[in-house]
Amino acid sequence: MDFWVLMLLCLTAVSSCWAGCVEVESETEAVVGHEFKIRCISCKKRGETKAITFVEWFFRAKDEDAFRVIYYYQKDAPDIKDERYGNRILWSGSNHTEDLQDVSIQITNVTMEDAGEYMCKVNRTLEFENHYYNVNVSKFIQVTVVPNANRDIASIVSEIMMYVLNVVLTIWLVAEMMYCYKKIAAAGEETVPENASDYLAITAENKDNCLGVQTQE
Repeated sequence: MDFWVLMLLCLTAVSSCWAGCVEVESETEAVVGHEFKIRCISCKKRGETKAITFVEWFFRAKDEDAFRVIYYYQKDAPDIKDERYGNRILWSGSNHTEDLQDVSIQITNVTMEDAGEYMCKVNRTLEFENHYYNVNVSKFIQVTVVPNANRDIASIVSEIMMYVLNVVLTIWLVAEMMYCYKKIAAAGEETVPENASDYLAITAENKDNCLGVQTQE
């Protein structure tokens, strides 16, 4: 029983290394007629702090001077603000929570008019015991649109690095599990001799008692 408890604790400790938020940059090249995800991730500095978050997405075309709001989202309540996008904007971030950290969107059926600069403006209210604290974060993504998909060297290298990282993390996980297993096995081996010595001591004591009884008879 103790073996499986310790193994579970080891796995929990290892898996906790993957928990958390990582701010990954967005892709910037979209293809006409395809779907395109504009990634925007805004991580909290303290994960244990409760927060309520909403996000506004803005867009500015190459020939425009000012941004215009195109999308709003707060906990399962999307709202497309720009009719020119119709139903082409889909939510692709955190779901079923007020504490949004991934606030990405996806544009379907991309057109050449979708090229330009996008801004995601994250409004986060942190809830502390005695007060609230508001934080605003804005991120800018320059998106280009091409007629056909082109795989540049950077995307190929990043994909290779992703697979290499997955392999390294898998090997590390296996190594951690083996290390935990060896420690558990070593602890078990130390317990067995102690039990055996106790058993021998009890046996010897019983033998002496039997000899004493026979002598008295």
